[in-house]
Amino acid sequence: MNYSKINNLTGWLCFLIATVTYILTLEPSVSFWDCGEFIASAYKMQVVHQPGAPLFLMIQRFFSLFAFGDTDKIAYFMNVGSAIASAATILFLFWTITALAKKVLIKENEEVSKGNLIAIMGAGAVGALAYTFSDSFWFSAVESEVYALSSLFTAIVFWAILKWEAHANEQGADRWLLFIAYIMGLSIGIHLLNLLTIPAIAFVYYFKKAEKPSSAGMIKAGIIGILILAVIQYGIIQYLVSFGAYFDLFFVNTLGMGFGSGVIFFAILVIAGLVWGIRYSIQHQKRVLNLALLSTVLIIFGYCSFAMIIIRAKADPNLNNSDPDNAFSFLSYLNREQYGDRPLLFGPNYNSQKVNLTQGKTLYRKGDEKYEVAGKKTDYEYDRTTPFPRMYSDDARHVGYYKDMMGFSDDHFPGLFDNIGFLFKYQIGQMYMRYFMWNFVGRQNDDQGQGSLYEGQWLSGVKPIDAMMLGDQKNLPPSIVDSNAYNRFFFLPLILGLLGAIWHFKRNQKDAGIVALLFFFTGLAIVLYLNQKPMEPRERDYAYAGSFYAFAIWIGLGVLAIREWLVKKLTPVNGAILATATGLLAAPVIMAAQGWDDHDRSSKMVAHDIAVDYLQSCAPNAILFTYGDNDTYPLWYAQEVENIRPDIKLVNLSLFDTDWYINGLKRVTNESAALPISMKPSQYVQGVRDVMYYQDYKIAGSVELSNILAILLSEDPEDKLPLQDGSRENFIPTKNFKLTVNKADVLKNGVVSVADSSKIAPALEWTFNKGYVTKGTLAFFDILVHNNWERPIYFASTVPSDQYNGLDNYLYNEGLALRLMPLKADTSANKPELINTPVLYKNVMDKFVWGNIKNAKYLDPQSADDISIFTNIFNNTISGLMRENKAEDAKKVVNRYFEVMPERFYGMRSMMGTYFMAENLYLLGDVKRANALIEKSAAYIQKELTYLADVSASKRRFIGGQNVQLGLSFLNQMSKTAAQHQQTKLSESLNNQFQGLEARFSQYFSQQ
Repeated sequence: MNYSKINNLTGWLCFLIATVTYILTLEPSVSFWDCGEFIASAYKMQVVHQPGAPLFLMIQRFFSLFAFGDTDKIAYFMNVGSAIASAATILFLFWTITALAKKVLIKENEEVSKGNLIAIMGAGAVGALAYTFSDSFWFSAVESEVYALSSLFTAIVFWAILKWEAHANEQGADRWLLFIAYIMGLSIGIHLLNLLTIPAIAFVYYFKKAEKPSSAGMIKAGIIGILILAVIQYGIIQYLVSFGAYFDLFFVNTLGMGFGSGVIFFAILVIAGLVWGIRYSIQHQKRVLNLALLSTVLIIFGYCSFAMIIIRAKADPNLNNSDPDNAFSFLSYLNREQYGDRPLLFGPNYNSQKVNLTQGKTLYRKGDEKYEVAGKKTDYEYDRTTPFPRMYSDDARHVGYYKDMMGFSDDHFPGLFDNIGFLFKYQIGQMYMRYFMWNFVGRQNDDQGQGSLYEGQWLSGVKPIDAMMLGDQKNLPPSIVDSNAYNRFFFLPLILGLLGAIWHFKRNQKDAGIVALLFFFTGLAIVLYLNQKPMEPRERDYAYAGSFYAFAIWIGLGVLAIREWLVKKLTPVNGAILATATGLLAAPVIMAAQGWDDHDRSSKMVAHDIAVDYLQSCAPNAILFTYGDNDTYPLWYAQEVENIRPDIKLVNLSLFDTDWYINGLKRVTNESAALPISMKPSQYVQGVRDVMYYQDYKIAGSVELSNILAILLSEDPEDKLPLQDGSRENFIPTKNFKLTVNKADVLKNGVVSVADSSKIAPALEWTFNKGYVTKGTLAFFDILVHNNWERPIYFASTVPSDQYNGLDNYLYNEGLALRLMPLKADTSANKPELINTPVLYKNVMDKFVWGNIKNAKYLDPQSADDISIFTNIFNNTISGLMRENKAEDAKKVVNRYFEVMPERFYGMRSMMGTYFMAENLYLLGDVKRANALIEKSAAYIQKELTYLADVSASKRRFIGGQNVQLGLSFLNQMSKTAAQHQQTKLSESLNNQFQGLEARFSQYFSQQ
C-alpha cells in the first residue's frame, strides 16, 4: 500500500472539490472594495494603493490572458485565479494535516496499517474541506483580492517546514529552508501575512535540532523567531530601502549625480557584501551563517518583485498611487505613510488634549535636479497618555462608541485596565471572536455588525445558548431568517476542532504548540498590532483567515480523537471509517450546506452594473468627483478594462489633496482630456499649500472665485498670514464666493437648452462650508474658474455633502450623479430636491442596468445596500415627472421598478424606499399596488420590532433603539398616508399595529 501515492491523490481530490466549489460560486465580474482597483491595475500593470502587491498583479495579469482579448471576461478569469490559488491552499493544508497526523500515529520506519491510513486521510480531508467551506476563506476565494494568493503562500511555507523537519537529518535538507526564504520573499509582493509564520517555524527548527528541549531554549527560540520577523519586516522591507534612499540623497544633493545613482551604488555594496559573506561562510565552514546569508539573498530576490512598482510608476500609468518613481516616494509608499500611525505601547486616549506639535524626521521630495525638503514629519504631544492605548481616536463618532460600550462618564480618563477592557470587549470580542464563531459555530446574518445583538452576530442554532447570548430567539425576524447568511453549525465544527486540539496536545505537545503559535500570530497578534478603531466601514474577518487555517488543522485532527475512542469498541478500520464519516458530517458537509447560498455570487453583477450607471449618469466629456472605494474602484475597472465611458475624467476626492494625484489629472487619460488646472507643480507640491485657513476680513458681499484663487496662489507676502514660526501662509479672507456665468458659453456648450435660457443665473453665489482649504479644494476652485462650462461637472451621489464645498443649491440629480448647473437657485425653505428630470428619465429607462438584483442568488451586504440607492433613483424620477405633470411617463418608471427590483427587504433602508414608492403609487392612482407595498412594509416592521421587543424584555434593556424608532415612525406615517388616501380599513389596521408595538416599548421611551 503506497502511502505517498494515496496521500497525493487524496490531496488532489480535495483540491478538485475546492476548485469546482469556488469556480461555481465566484463572481462573474468585478466585486466591491479593492477588487476593481486590483483588476484594473493588473490588466495594465499599474500601481495600486500602498504598500502595493506587485507579484499579485503580475500573476493576475497571467490569468487575464485566458480571456483571449474579451475584456468582458478579464475580471472573471482573474477571479478564477483567486479560486485556483484558494484551492491550492486547500491542497497544502491537506498535506500539512496528514504530515502532522502521521507523526503522531506512525513511528519512524513503521508500516502504515490500513486503519491508520484511512484515519490519516480522513483527518486531512475533514480539516481541508472544513477550511474550504469556512465563511471568511470562501468569501475571499471567489474574487480578485490578495488574500487568496497570500493564504496559498502561507500554506506552502507551513507545509515546507514540515517537509524540512521530515528530512532534516538527510544531506541537502536545508534546501527546504532556502525554499521557505524565497517563498517568503515572494509573498512580500502579495501580502505580509506570510511573515507571521516565522515564530512557528523557529520552534519547528528548535525542536528538531535540540537534543533535549528546555524552557530556556524555547524562550530563546521564541525570541529568535520574533527577531527574524523584525529583521525581515523592518530591516529588509523598510530599512534596506531607507538606506538606499539616503545614499541617493547624498549622491544627488552632495555629489551632484543623477537620481538613482546612490541607490545603484548602495545596491552594489549590498550585493558585494552578501557575496563576500557567502564566500567567507563556505571557506570557513560556517553553516548557520551560510544558511542565514543565502536565506537573506533569496528573500531579497523575492522582494525584488517591487521593481515592477518603480518601473511602472516611471511610465506614468493612469492609476499610479503615490507615484513611487524615486527613492523617497517609494520609501513612503512601502511605509504606508498616507495612512498615518496608530499608538501601540504608549499614547493618548480619546480625551487626551493636544498641547504641543513636535517635529521629527525631515521629509524629502524629488525636485527638478535635487531632492528638496518637503517639511518635517510632525506629531502631537498630549497632556496625558496611557500605557497600551486602545481608545485613542478623537473622532466624535468613535468617542461616543467608546463611552457607550464601556459605560464611561464624560470626564472619565481611561487607564490601563480600561484599555485592556476595551481590547477584550471590542477588539478581541467583536473584531476577532465574533468572526471566529462565524466560521465554526454559525452566523446570524451578514448585516454590518457594530456591536448590536441583532446585526452580524454569531448564532449556533442551539436555541437555549443563542437565547442566553442574544436574548429571546422565539420570534426571529426576516433580517435573520430570510438572510442567506443565517448559518447554523450547532457548534459541531468548533467541538471537532477543540477535540483535535486537546488530542494533539496530549499526543505531541511540541507540534500542537507550533500550531497554537500559528493560530496566535495570525489571529490575536494581528488584533494587538492593528489596534482597530470602532465603526469600521466593512467587516474585517478576512484579516484573520490564517488563524482559521490553523484551527482547521485541529478540526482535521479531531477525526483522530474520535477514532481513538471508537477503536475501543470497533476494529481499527471500521473506527477510522466511522470517525471520518462523523468528521465529514460535523464540519465540511454542514458548513457547505449552510454556507453555499451566501457564497454563491455567480449571478450577481451589482458592482459592475452600478459602475456603469455612475458613468452613464454623466454627459460626454464630464468630470466626475467620487469619494470612497465603492464609488471609485469599480469605475476604474469599467474604464480601464472594459473601456466604458473613457471620455469621463474621474477625480477621487480622498486622493485629491496629494500632489502626485493632481499631476496625474493634468494629463490625458484614456479618451479624457487633462483637467483645466492652471496651477504649476511648484504651487501645490508636497509641503506647499497643504492647508490654508480661513481668516475673516469682514468683506462685504461675495468675492469672485478667480480672485480667491489668485489670493490662495499668490507669492506676495502681503497676501499671506504670518505664523508663529516666522513663516507666512496663504489664507482665505471670506467664505462668500461667486462664479460669474457667461450665458453664451453655457448655451454654446449645451449645458442648458435655449428653451431654458431664462433660468440661467448671472452668477453662482454660495457660502464655502469649511474653515480651511486643502490643495485638493484649491484644485477644485481652479477647475471651476478655468472650465468655462466646457466640461460637465458632477459629484457622485454617495459623496458626503460637505465635499460639495457649499454648492448644494446648484447640484441637480441625474441618476447616480449630481450635475453642477448654472441655474437660478431656489432658496425657499421647502424647496423640492433638485432633479434634472428629462435626463434622469432617459437614464432610468434607456441606460441604466440593475446588477440582476431581482434574480441574483445572493447579494453581499454592499450590493444589498445599493438597493436603497436604486430605489431612490426610481422615486426621484417618479417625483420629478409628477411635478412636471408627466403621469404616463411616471407610470412607465413604476413598471420598470417592478421589473428589476427585488421583492424581499434587505433591512430597514430598503423598507423605507418601498414606503416612498407606495406614496408615489397613491398619487398616481395605483391604489392596489400601493396598498400591497404598505402592507408588506408594515408586516416587515411588525416582525422586526416584535423580535427587538422580545430581546429587550429578555435582556432587560432597550435593544435596537434606532431601528425601533425608525420602524414606529414609518408605521405611524403609513397609517396616516393610508387614511389620507381613503384607505380607512388599512389605516386602522396599521394604527393598531403601531399602538401595540409602541406599548411594548413605552417603558424604554420613558427612561430616555
